[in-house]
Amino acid sequence: VVAGNVETSQRIADVVFKALAPVAGLRSIAQGQGTMNNCVLGNRHFTYYETLGGGQGASRQRPGLDGVHVGMSNTLNTPIEALELEYPLRVLRYELRQDSGGHGQQRGGWGLIRSIQTLQDCTLSLLTDRRHYAPQGEQGGGPGQVGINLLNGDPLPGKISRSLKAGDVITLYTPGGGAWGSNEDEQAPEPR
Repeated sequence: VVAGNVETSQRIADVVFKALAPVAGLRSIAQGQGTMNNCVLGNRHFTYYETLGGGQGASRQRPGLDGVHVGMSNTLNTPIEALELEYPLRVLRYELRQDSGGHGQQRGGWGLIRSIQTLQDCTLSLLTDRRHYAPQGEQGGGPGQVGINLLNGDPLPGKISRSLKAGDVITLYTPGGGAWGSNEDEQAPEPR
């Protein structure tokens, strides 16, 4: 049950949206990022926990939203200034992950990129999904890109706990959302 609220619920939301779309008068909705991108850093003196947004799936009516929580969450992002003032952490990068949403008539939402440098030795715990299986598009729309976790530029699995040294950099590339509808004239760009 450790991931029931934050990870399993994301898959359940995808299934429920797909099942209820016809009842709501929609043809279908593409899958969103499918994860809460849980990141915990801490030691005896501090604990930082945040969930990161990603790409929302598109529908016939509109493209997916960029850099949002999909399916659940009442959390907001932590402003960089507040995070750096309160914790021994430095944000090196925080931006939209361009072109990470699926391509189609309505594009999938873009994920985020967040890089954090630790200023003290600490422990990292990640609970992130959609690192192997992409959020799917609908009605011929392309899938969103999978998420990527990096430690000092080296890949990390979606679920891990490990010790970090001061100066280490953790970077999360959150998944993009799936697109809606085929757009055969458009070539999808290379993953970033």
